[in-house]
Amino acid sequence: MSTSSTEAVLADLGQITDWQEELYRQLHRNPELSMQESETVAEIARRLTAFGYDVTEIGGGVVGVLHNGDGPTVLFRADIDALPVKEATGLPYASTKTAVDAEGSTVPVMHACGHDMHVAAALGAAALLAEHRDAWSGTYEALFQPGEETAAGARSMVDAGLVDAIPRPDVALGQHVLASPAAGQVGTTVGPILSTGACLRVTVYGQGSHGSMPHLGVDPVVLSAAIVTRLQTIVSRELPPGQFGVVTVGSLQAGTKANIIPDDATMLLNIRAYDTGVREQLVAAIRRIVTAECEAAASPRPPEIELYDIYPLTDNDADVTARVTEAFVQHFGPDRVVELGRMTASEDFSIIPDAPETPTPTGDSAASPRTRRPGPTTTRASARRCNPPCAPAPRPP
Repeated sequence: MSTSSTEAVLADLGQITDWQEELYRQLHRNPELSMQESETVAEIARRLTAFGYDVTEIGGGVVGVLHNGDGPTVLFRADIDALPVKEATGLPYASTKTAVDAEGSTVPVMHACGHDMHVAAALGAAALLAEHRDAWSGTYEALFQPGEETAAGARSMVDAGLVDAIPRPDVALGQHVLASPAAGQVGTTVGPILSTGACLRVTVYGQGSHGSMPHLGVDPVVLSAAIVTRLQTIVSRELPPGQFGVVTVGSLQAGTKANIIPDDATMLLNIRAYDTGVREQLVAAIRRIVTAECEAAASPRPPEIELYDIYPLTDNDADVTARVTEAFVQHFGPDRVVELGRMTASEDFSIIPDAPETPTPTGDSAASPRTRRPGPTTTRASARRCNPPCAPAPRPP
């Protein structure tokens, strides 16, 4: 849109702020775990319908389509799920909710990663675009995705038939509140901005024995310790200097008693990279090291290695990001638009724009006329996000 069109659409921004803030507080007070967002979806669908959108609930999420004559088709996505975190913000609208997770455990639930803010912002945009259709033309798709925190939601919507349910977008946009840059600023980055990632569950087997008789068993705790130590050499000794990669062992569990050598041990690993090929290299190295250490320890059976929560690389298209950045500069001013830089976090949004097999001008997916995350924003300065004391402020100082 031109500058004048943008100003026309945003003319009534002050009139929707009150209900946006109230919606934000309502969502924050009532979070839902990944792939359990039924009440959130119902509220979004109700509002999109009232705005005049054609609404489809699909794959645990919801998308509203607004047809407004000839022009490009633009998809804007907001994620809607919360985390199994006990809130510690002290806010009057803090969550006290609990839920039963996928493993059957009762856990606290909190919007610790700002997805409640994403929903309120995206619904505000949907409302303004519907109210001022005379200022733009084309098709706008407001997509609200479940299960981002578990890498399940984007795939769930695609597998449920999203590609056939909505017009194919020419460009797909996303945003995220962040702790940096400072409140009141927006940031963009060309190319890889969020890493590709995955988790691995590694189970190794020993032979149980009494702690006083270790020679009669195979100790999976010692085996796991050797694996954890050896895994640290993957990035430091197998990747070229300057090539980004992360291998983290976030959990190691074995046994229940001090004097009993257990039969098995389980490790949970997380990996990150800015290149899918590097991610696969990390996975291959983990498999090789785990298998070799098990053989060296005379493990009585092969290890079990499960790959899950696979996140794609978020790779922003250069041309589209440049257009979005210029629009930000024109609207917010150059002092409030910054180069964000790469982040080591991951998310699954890219599965949605990658799902349609859209031909690209050069035959290279990097030149595809779409962008995944052109405008992360922050509304509150905080040391960390996605943690118990974190909540975006509706009106930051």
